[in-house]
Amino acid sequence: MTRRRGGPEAPGGPFADRIAAARQRVRGAAAASMGCAPSIHTSENRTFSHSDGEDEGVDVDVPGPAPRSIQRWSTAPGLVEPQPRDNGASKVSVADVQFGPMRFHQDQLQVLLVFTKEDSQCNGFHRACEKAGFKCTVAKEVQTVLTCFQDKLHDIIIIDHRHPRQMDAEALCRSIRSSKFSENTVIVGVVRRVDKEESSLMPFLAAGFTRRFIENPNVMACYNELLQLACGEVRSQLKLRACNSVFTALEKSQEAIEITSEDHIIQYANPAFESTMGYQSGELIGKELAQVPINEKKGDLLDAINSCVTVDKEWQGVYHTQKKNGDNIQQNVKIIPVIGQGGKIRHYVSIIRVCNGNNKVETTTECVQTDSQTDNQAGKHKDRRKHSMDAKAVSSRTSDVSSQRRHSSLARIHSMMIEAPITKVINIINAAQENSPVPVTEALNRVLDILRTTELYSPQFNAQDDPHATDLVGGLMSDGLRRFSGNEYILATKNLPPLSNNLATPVSLHDVPPRIALAIENEEQWDFDIFELEVATQNRPLIYLGLKTFARFGMCEFLQCSETTLRSWFQMIESNYHSSNPYHNSTHAADVLHATAYFLSRDKIKETLDRIDEVAALIAATVHDVDHPGRTNSFLCNAGNQLAVLYNDTAVLESHHVALAFQLTLENDQCNIFKQMERNDYRTLRQSIIDMVLATEMTKHFEHVNKFINSINKPLTAQESEEPDRSLEDIKAMLKTPESRALIKRMMIKCADVSNPCRPLEHCIEWAARISEEYFSQTDEEKQLDLPVVMPVFDRNTCSIPKSQISFIDYFITDMFDAWDAFVDLPNLMQHIDDNFRYWKGLDEKKLRSLRPPPE
Repeated sequence: MTRRRGGPEAPGGPFADRIAAARQRVRGAAAASMGCAPSIHTSENRTFSHSDGEDEGVDVDVPGPAPRSIQRWSTAPGLVEPQPRDNGASKVSVADVQFGPMRFHQDQLQVLLVFTKEDSQCNGFHRACEKAGFKCTVAKEVQTVLTCFQDKLHDIIIIDHRHPRQMDAEALCRSIRSSKFSENTVIVGVVRRVDKEESSLMPFLAAGFTRRFIENPNVMACYNELLQLACGEVRSQLKLRACNSVFTALEKSQEAIEITSEDHIIQYANPAFESTMGYQSGELIGKELAQVPINEKKGDLLDAINSCVTVDKEWQGVYHTQKKNGDNIQQNVKIIPVIGQGGKIRHYVSIIRVCNGNNKVETTTECVQTDSQTDNQAGKHKDRRKHSMDAKAVSSRTSDVSSQRRHSSLARIHSMMIEAPITKVINIINAAQENSPVPVTEALNRVLDILRTTELYSPQFNAQDDPHATDLVGGLMSDGLRRFSGNEYILATKNLPPLSNNLATPVSLHDVPPRIALAIENEEQWDFDIFELEVATQNRPLIYLGLKTFARFGMCEFLQCSETTLRSWFQMIESNYHSSNPYHNSTHAADVLHATAYFLSRDKIKETLDRIDEVAALIAATVHDVDHPGRTNSFLCNAGNQLAVLYNDTAVLESHHVALAFQLTLENDQCNIFKQMERNDYRTLRQSIIDMVLATEMTKHFEHVNKFINSINKPLTAQESEEPDRSLEDIKAMLKTPESRALIKRMMIKCADVSNPCRPLEHCIEWAARISEEYFSQTDEEKQLDLPVVMPVFDRNTCSIPKSQISFIDYFITDMFDAWDAFVDLPNLMQHIDDNFRYWKGLDEKKLRSLRPPPE
């Protein structure tokens, strides 16, 4: 393996054999200057030419050529760092080393010369170190070598291998290699000039030598050798040393990372990956995990992966893999090929995120602000009315635009074959986490946890935070099996006059009594007084208001029915509302009809909905609570009512209202307002009416509101913000799709159904009294029948009506009407909400539990 070089004075000098498989080219000129001269160690009162190594030496740092007289202090016996001889010697420039994207500084190299005698070869290497600017130390005694190396950790060690009787160079090399600090050290053995056949290289390498140098005391030969070592083996070892920092980062990373060979054998798996797959440390090394694509077209997916990685491109997608316990888990994976020697792919780096979330970071997600429905609601009742609606609307719209733009970009990340939209959403979020900062990743983990629940739109309330809101949610949105304690309160409610189911006189728009005509004169205004109409009509407001409203919207023309048929229908519907109910009676139906008609008159709604939508909305508002028993769905389910049995405890009352309305209409030809309609038009109208009435069920409240915000408000705001010059026709086309119109109609009847807090203060107080009395009555009956009390705070002896109204406005009204106002523009309603909220808040702050403050 040795190779003869030129003579001693050859310009280039001899070169040692190359042991490493890959070498870097020599960089930099031999004459590059160095900023400072090497530190010098010499013997007391001796020059380097002295060969006696037994004397005590001195260790001196000299900034330049060493002076003849130097300061002395002790060092280990047998260690000598000679004085420089060449005052004009050129130095090797120490530059920063680039290792991929990593850059680090290379310190001044340290060389340890192990020679028992100071001969010409030792002197040649010393002068070469001085010329190159390397720090040089000479060790003459074998027993001091290991201690010296462990003290300074030299980059290069040159051992004299020419005199086996004086020093066992191979044993010394093995001793050095046994130290854990020698992993990145280059050890060179100086051998005699012999023929290649006369010596074997294998024992030399087995002892731990990196390479061998054929003796040549020429300074340039030694200098060239040191240059090759510095720019070759030493720099390669320096890069390997830098790899430790990279592996440290991988070990601590929360991302699951796997590195495989070109044959897909696992070469490295970080702790996050091992934990994800259920393996112990190091257990995966050398194994091959079976990867099963998420869809049935396994071959297509594998082809897609191979087509990317084989052309040095990363692949990103979803597949299933198997854990140690046999469970299949879905993973979002980014596979990155790493090119090695020969331009071939030698490794695959896989960055993996499990699609079912990572519980490790869940403890830190609470500090990340999210825009979830529950988080918004949880803090609203503290003091949510301090900011103006306009400021909040601007902030909300700005956030919506940003969010929508981000969602649009994420949707284009990659196309996946999936079965359900929610799965696609989860996969997109997983993919977005790959390049996101840690806080965003943690927040998205929380989002994924929420998306995987079944009750996506059901808020979670803490009874200790707001028992009134919790009871409202429990009573209106659940099966009513919750039990909580209430507060002390004594209520005095107004006595309502008994209502009659029979019409005293025939009703006609052409013959309306003056008092009734005066009461419905301003029915197109929002501040219309429904209670005045109730008194004027002797508790029959629905028929009079209904006939006038239907006439204004041309209902008879659309339905192709006579006014007589329409009047008979109203009489029949109103007679099936329970006059004994304090709240759910025909006055409430008339109030909802009025609100619906008011909304239909707004410009945005008229531009969006069709005629058949208007007809469906007015009919749905009229019949939406027909035959309401004055009890909630929860009560009927707990009592085993026949309606609950009939409708399987699901949307019991709402299903009954709409079913009974159609039954009563169709079974009596004199009341059948649909009999002249074409079959297809009737079926479309019927489905729309059913959909709107079922939307009034409170269990779907948050679902309808959130769908409206995300499907109507946000896209509309995003379009207007991103493309202000876009034609109105394009925006109208988006809103007029069947899906959009259905969401708008649901939102409209929901807002009309619970618009009490949006009415003038006196009307709001009256409605609060009526609904409270109805809930009190239900609580009384539940206690009497030993049924679960679904709304314990509505005990007439313990309830605070102001608190209940505050909670109702906070948790049900504000968000919904904020969204509805953003679409329809209803500043007068929003002002009423603010005024009414302040009124109830003022009573509560005074510790009052009644409807009004006591008289002064």
